[in-house]
Amino acid sequence: QVQLVESGGGLVQAGGSLKLSCAASRRTVSNYNMGWFRQAPGKEREFVASINWSGGSTNHAESVKGRFTISRDNAKNTVYLQMNSLKPEDTAVYYCAAGSRCPTACVYWGQGTQVTVSS
Repeated sequence: QVQLVESGGGLVQAGGSLKLSCAASRRTVSNYNMGWFRQAPGKEREFVASINWSGGSTNHAESVKGRFTISRDNAKNTVYLQMNSLKPEDTAVYYCAAGSRCPTACVYWGQGTQVTVSS
């Protein structure tokens, strides 16, 4: 069992930046692909970004491409999401996920961290 804990969310003005972190409880997470998803009020959860187990391959949703960057540090069992040029429509609860088939089918999920972007 792998536990994921997100941190770094908060309130920021439009145009600002935040960096989310997702710490895993076990080193086995270094064998997994990991992803970030988000869910805004009244909307379905959507894919934001993913990174393969080695960090050599990343993918970002079109809506965040050029503004968000996913990265990982396997020595720290941690994945990050650097978010720049934030927009009010980025407001959501952001979730970290992991699994060998993530982001298609993620097995482990964090509890989420709230990101609120004010206009």
